Amino acid sequence: MAVHADSPTRFHLRTHRSSPRAASHSVAGAYLAEFTGTFILVFAITATATSAGLAQSVAGSAYGSLAIVLVNGLALAALVGGLAHVSGAHFNPAVTIAMAVVRKFSWRHVPGYVAVQMAGGIVAALATWAIRGDAARTVMHLGATNPKPGVSDGRALLVEFLITFILVFVVTAAATDRRFPAPAAPLVIGFALATAVFIGGPTDGAAVNPARGLGPMIASGSYGGWWVVLVGPVLGGVVAAVLYQMFVRKGQAPVVEQAPKDARDLDSHTRHAVR
Repeated sequence: MAVHADSPTRFHLRTHRSSPRAASHSVAGAYLAEFTGTFILVFAITATATSAGLAQSVAGSAYGSLAIVLVNGLALAALVGGLAHVSGAHFNPAVTIAMAVVRKFSWRHVPGYVAVQMAGGIVAALATWAIRGDAARTVMHLGATNPKPGVSDGRALLVEFLITFILVFVVTAAATDRRFPAPAAPLVIGFALATAVFIGGPTDGAAVNPARGLGPMIASGSYGGWWVVLVGPVLGGVVAAVLYQMFVRKGQAPVVEQAPKDARDLDSHTRHAVR
């Protein structure tokens, strides 16, 4: 197996004739890219979220909610642009499972991808604990996403379903549709995640990603609503991918119908003859 690209943003694992050693190195590189990318994404988010919660700042006033939204979008855009050619830039078990459901990723590699993504999320949370101190773990739970006071698990589940639907719908368009302008993929995917966090943040912190949600929970020992950040994103991602792949992908924008060129020439010749 090796990683091949159909275009700058469309990647999948495919069998081809190569030595077993070369193939294993190629797949190992993809797995390492998924681990590293998920680590960077979750580390950027949790480090920023804990700083905002602990009122820490670079200079002047402390970070606010906008900083958390921005770091989600900016980090993901950078990672998609930097690693999509290596692993497909999933960094999210919900994306991996959704791509497998619509046959754009091999089920054979789903367990491995999900495992390294989850490991990346946990290590990222531990790194946040290391640089932000014990208060980040005891007070902020390392940026874990839990339903806010007064928000039921059911409502948080609906939010996670909807916001992950937004992200994976855009990812599916960028990753599977050849008509999509490939150079725009990192930007639009980053914008999609930022949009999701804008919507879901006030309700449950907006995991949109089981690795981002469960990693800090495991590292901090705070498991409130753990099943929400697992079930909601996976279901939302699968529905989004199936909807795009089975229905939206077949669409084509209506165009203005024009008369055939020969008919227009004949009509013009007739008008001149009448004159």
